[in-house]
Amino acid sequence: MTGNEIRSIEGDTVDGICFRYYGRTAGVTEQVLQQNPGLASKGPILPTGTRITLPEAAQQPTKPQIKLWD
Repeated sequence: MTGNEIRSIEGDTVDGICFRYYGRTAGVTEQVLQQNPGLASKGPILPTGTRITLPEAAQQPTKPQIKLWD
C-alpha cells in the first residue's frame, strides 16, 4: 500500500488523525494501524513527531438514501 507520511503533533490520537485526514474513522483507523506496526503500542496519545504512514483508504460504502417524499 502506498500513502502519505505525516508526523503527529502534540495531543494527536490515531482516531483524530484519521478524522482530520479522511473525514471519518470507521474502517480507516484499522488500516492505519495495520500499515504502521507498533503504532498502537505508543499509547492512546501519540508522542509528538511520530511518523505515520496514511494509506490510500478505500471509498466509504454508500448507504441507500431514504426519501421521505418522492
